[in-house]
Amino acid sequence: MNCEHAYDDAAYVLGALAPAERAAYERHLAACPSCRTAVAEVAVLPGLLGRLDPAGLEQVTAPVDESRVPALLASAEQVRRRQRRTRWWWSAGAALIAACLALVVGLGLGGVPAREEPGIDFEVRMVTMQPVQGTVPVSAEIGLNGTNWGTEVTMECRYAKTRDYTKAYTFRLVAKGADGSTEQVGSWVAAPGEEVRFTGVTRFSRAELVRLELLRYDGTPLLAYDVT
Repeated sequence: MNCEHAYDDAAYVLGALAPAERAAYERHLAACPSCRTAVAEVAVLPGLLGRLDPAGLEQVTAPVDESRVPALLASAEQVRRRQRRTRWWWSAGAALIAACLALVVGLGLGGVPAREEPGIDFEVRMVTMQPVQGTVPVSAEIGLNGTNWGTEVTMECRYAKTRDYTKAYTFRLVAKGADGSTEQVGSWVAAPGEEVRFTGVTRFSRAELVRLELLRYDGTPLLAYDVT
C-alpha cells in the first residue's frame, strides 16, 4: 500500500513526532486500517524498552563499531529520501532511532536466557475492568505481573459498534500510584468492531499501584480497575 504515513508508526508510538504531525497522524489513523494495524504491532515497544537491563545487555551484545555509524546513517537517509521526499529530515532520524531501538530490544530480550528472579509473579490472572459511569462501547480485561523493576500490564480490549461510536479514536491506559502520581502505560487507536491486545510497563510496583484507568481521546475515563 502506497501510504504517505506508512513509515510513521514507530515514531508515533515512541513519541518522536512533533505535536502538529502527531495530531495529523492521529486524524489519518481514523481512516487508515493499515496504519492502525502497524501501530498495534509496535505498541509494545515502549514496554519492552522499559524491561531492558543495561548491565545484562552489555554482556550479550558486542561493542558498537562507531566507524560504521556514518555509513548506516547515509544509507538510511537515501532509503528515506526515496520513500518520503516531502518529509523533514528529523522524521528520518526518528524512524532510524525507532529501528535501532527495536533491534536493541531484540538483542537484549532474545539473547538473554530466561531466568527466575525473586519477586516476579509468573502467573498473570486477567480481571475485568469496570465502567466508570454508565454504559460504554469498550470492554477490557487486564492482567498484572509484578517484577523487580515495576509492573507489567497486559490488556485485552474490544470495541463495540454503536450509534455514537462510528470511527477510530485514540485511547490511553493510565496507572495511578498511592502517592497520587500518574503515569501513562500506553496509547493506541481503535475503531468499532476491533480487538486490541498489548503489554505495557509502569514504574509503580504492585505495592504502589492503586488504580488503572482506560481514558478516551479527550481524557474522559471509560473503564477502571482498582488494584487490591
